[in-house]
Amino acid sequence: MNLFQGLTLLLFAGLAVLTVSAGVRGTVRKRVVLFWLSLWVLGSIAIAWPRSTAVVAHTLGIGRGADLVMYSSVLVMIVAFFYTYTRFKRVERQLTLLVRRLAIQNALTPSDRAAPGAGPSSPDPAARSEA
Repeated sequence: MNLFQGLTLLLFAGLAVLTVSAGVRGTVRKRVVLFWLSLWVLGSIAIAWPRSTAVVAHTLGIGRGADLVMYSSVLVMIVAFFYTYTRFKRVERQLTLLVRRLAIQNALTPSDRAAPGAGPSSPDPAARSEA
């Protein structure tokens, strides 16, 4: 084993520990933990036994193991970008709906504008929420 392999395997081990601890704390869902752990394990196998990627690549009809790693990385990135985009759009939609709801709830009627001390500029927030 060369220096690069040793350092990379240590990195993957550290990332696996961080991933498991995030799953135990509950900051990351279990299936996300499993996904990342499988990625760290597959990366560790590819680093520890580089010829294994060539065997799998030839089985799939790909010329070199390095090409298999590259194609797999690109596919994973495309899926991750799509997931991130759809999640961002969902959060954006939820935020829009929330802002609309708050605007409607806190809208001033003409009588509120005429009454002194009424509306959002009122110093008593409790009086506003009861209205």
